[in-house]
Amino acid sequence: MPIPTPRAFPATRLRRNRASDFSRRLVRENQLTPDNLIYPVFVLEGEDQREPVPSMPGVERLSIDLLVEQAAELVELGIPAIALFPVVAAEKKNLSGSGAWDSDGLAQRAVRALKKAHPDLGVITDVALDPFTTHGQDGIIDSEGYVLNDVTVEALVNQALSHADAGADVVAPSDMMDGRVSAIRDALENAGYVNTRILAYSAKYASSYYGPFRDAVGSAANLGKSDKATYQMDPANSDEALHEVAMDLSEGADMVMIKPGMPYLDIVYRVKTELQVPTFVYQVSGEYAMHMAAAQNGWLDGEAVMMESLMAMRRAGADGILTYFAVRAARLMRDRQG
Repeated sequence: MPIPTPRAFPATRLRRNRASDFSRRLVRENQLTPDNLIYPVFVLEGEDQREPVPSMPGVERLSIDLLVEQAAELVELGIPAIALFPVVAAEKKNLSGSGAWDSDGLAQRAVRALKKAHPDLGVITDVALDPFTTHGQDGIIDSEGYVLNDVTVEALVNQALSHADAGADVVAPSDMMDGRVSAIRDALENAGYVNTRILAYSAKYASSYYGPFRDAVGSAANLGKSDKATYQMDPANSDEALHEVAMDLSEGADMVMIKPGMPYLDIVYRVKTELQVPTFVYQVSGEYAMHMAAAQNGWLDGEAVMMESLMAMRRAGADGILTYFAVRAARLMRDRQG
């Protein structure tokens, strides 16, 4: 049946439903709740340790004990999952990133502590070598500095298995190597981890918005003036993103990620509309830093633009949003509900 053509003004006044709060709420097309939020966290060695991230006001690196304490509030607020990123000491980095699959590594110990204290909180782990390599790349490099695909995939499989062994609910390969989802899925199945989910960073762009994150995990100095353009996606491309996502789904991904967020909402929309799969987006460190800087300077209303940006991601089709605003946004939603 064809959609009827609305009558012309004044029979049709689109402002009518905007005139009152109750009707705006009734006809609202998208909803944002704590269920849509994932909180990225940085974990460091030691006990009772916290370090602010200068380029990300309000964000801290926490030792495992303090992270477990903070996670209690996430559970209380109804945030379903945490995304874990280790801050690795320089002496534990090497060319191959072999510390990534150390069964007693920082990420693995953090997973065990979180699952013991908060078994119902989802724990998502980052599968990539950049925190563990002396060169700051996400994989193993050759003599020319080129990241080698297949040998890196072997290392990522080891890393993912070590995370599953520790109790991770979701492993999230963020490296952008070809074929890594298939290799990880096969390894998980063979090891009996049939319910360990894979959140594939399927459309991760070679973006300039990642700077504060690299500061937070300590990979910026190692990377230096190098870039990741040979494996992360070209910001000019969108059709390619659909191919990347479709490939990862065919290899066994349960959920897919688009990264960064607001500059790539067209990609989020295309993936959700054309493929209709669980679609996540990462509101990355640079996006967070810009919002915070503008708010601290009084140029923008911090709470208002925070919530508007998150709603924009939901409107584009994101089911889950990784955001450093997760706790602040969930508190605000709780307080508004009274």
